[in-house]
This record gives sequence, structure tokens and C-alpha cells, in this order.
Amino acid sequence: MANDSPKLTPRQQEIFELIQRAIATTGAPPTRAEIAAQLGFRSVNAAEEHLQALARKGVIELVGGTSRGIRLKAGTLRGLHDGRRGSSRSAAGLGTSLPLPGLEQLALPLVGRVAAGQPILAQEHVEQTYSVEPSLFARKPDYLLRVRGMSMRDAGILDGDLLAVARAREARNGQIVVARLGDEVTVKRFQRNAQGIALLPENPDFEPIVVGPDTADFELEGLAVGLIRNGF
Repeated sequence: MANDSPKLTPRQQEIFELIQRAIATTGAPPTRAEIAAQLGFRSVNAAEEHLQALARKGVIELVGGTSRGIRLKAGTLRGLHDGRRGSSRSAAGLGTSLPLPGLEQLALPLVGRVAAGQPILAQEHVEQTYSVEPSLFARKPDYLLRVRGMSMRDAGILDGDLLAVARAREARNGQIVVARLGDEVTVKRFQRNAQGIALLPENPDFEPIVVGPDTADFELEGLAVGLIRNGF
């Protein structure tokens, strides 16, 4: 079978892998400024030009209106994975609900609204099950969570998106987490300091949530490991 993977220049490959690492580490793609700083570009315009080239080659999708509006495309990731079979690299990013012939699939439950006091994966919370390709994630997700609201807009996480979540009880500063606060399940960026834990939004219209010693019913449910734009 012919290899129809996109041909990337060394610099484009470097940026592509940087995006993958950012998503795997924090759950969100980097900003143009972060790409420029990490790769030594003199301006964000250089980063933007490379991103536009990657978008033209069909490797990524650029989403306007957010500083982190970069999406890895499932079909491209599958092609890159097939072309590097045997490599230790793994891809992170978008998934697909469509079965892919000849590839092992993950069956991930999609969680909708969660009732207070019940496990997040209780059967009554599962709306349906999606089949996704495991190579699209650096860490295996346990479930998909339907995002509600726009508090993480500037991290490229929008209302209606499906967030891939790996169950976890601990998180590092800067990671995007799923947390339970009483009867609410929320997606925020995790920050621990001397005063306690802050759950930070990525939208200036929303206030941080401070989790102190008196906060009741707080529980960390998991870490964001990828995102599916719900366009099916």
C-alpha cells in the first residue's frame, strides 16, 4: 500500500512533535508565543507561518478565536503512526468515532451529566460508547467527558467538545484536570500553592475556583489527554 502520509520539513516535524508533547503533558496545544519561545523564533509570526504550512498539508486544523486553536487531525495521525510502526513515539490529539479497519480500537464511554454523589462512570451517566484509535493518545484515556460551557475557551476546549480523560487522583501544576466539586464536574487547569488548590479557567470571563481546607466534596477525577471536536 502506498504511504500517503504528508511530507514534512524537519522544522515542520519539530513543531508537529512539540504540539503533540504539549497536548500529552498539559492536555492543551501550545500558543504561538510558546512555540516561538521554545524553538527560538524571533517573532510569533514565524510560528504562525509554520502552522499555516502544516494546516495546508492537512496535518493540523487551525481554529480561529483562541490562542490555542490548534487541532491534530485523526487521519494524519493514523498515517504517521502507520509509517513509523515500531517507533517509540506516540501521538496525542484528536480521535474519531469511526471504526478503522485493521486497527485495534478503544471503546470509550461518553459521560454526560453526572449526578451528585455518584461515580462519574456510573452506568446512568454513560450516553454512548465511541471507538477510537489508541495511537492518538500519549496516555490511554478511560472515558470521554462532554464539555459544558466556555470556561476553557482559550485552551481550545469548547462547549460540546469531547474531552479524553485518564483517571487520576494526583496532578501536576499546569495540567488540565477534571475535578468534582459537590454536585458539579468541572474542567480546569490545576494549580497547587501554599494556600491550597486553585482550579484556573482559560477564559477571562470566569473566576478561578479556590479549593481550601474547608471545601467539601472536592475530588480529582482525571487528567485531560486529548480532545475530540464533536462534529459527528
